[in-house]
Amino acid sequence: MARPTWKPHEKHGELTERGDLPDSVFAYPKERKEPMTDASHVRNAVARFDQVRDVSDAERDLAFANIKKAAKHYGVDLSETGWNELGRQPRTRRTAAQRKKSAAKGAATRKKRATGKGSTPARKRGAKRAAATRKKAPASKKATTRKKATTRKKATTRKKTTRKKGSSTY
Repeated sequence: MARPTWKPHEKHGELTERGDLPDSVFAYPKERKEPMTDASHVRNAVARFDQVRDVSDAERDLAFANIKKAAKHYGVDLSETGWNELGRQPRTRRTAAQRKKSAAKGAATRKKRATGKGSTPARKRGAKRAAATRKKAPASKKATTRKKATTRKKATTRKKTTRKKGSSTY
């Protein structure tokens, strides 16, 4: 097993960007993948361990050592004893043919519903409204603003009611 390089890093009170974090915070320090700054990030690194691509077995060994050290620090229970238990390839228990069939079905649904690639119904309605507004463009903008202003005044004026002196509604 490789010697872990992980060290705790906690900046309290400030938002830290991924670029601000030191290499020692990552499960894969060379690739700067899977940052582990708290318990939830450690659990996330374990869950996504098999999704990391283009890393050697030695790098996986180092990453698992880092995850183990971080899990111990943050009090996360880790039942796995080695990275081989987490694996190299994502396990969806679906064959390539099943994934291909599912992708084709999704594409057919998107085509049928005309969704995807910026053609949502809301965008279509907005485009229609914008086109209709452009067609109805008034001759002068001043005339339309005056009309709007006068209608607002009429709508906002209230009828004043007067009460007789000495009468009460209670």
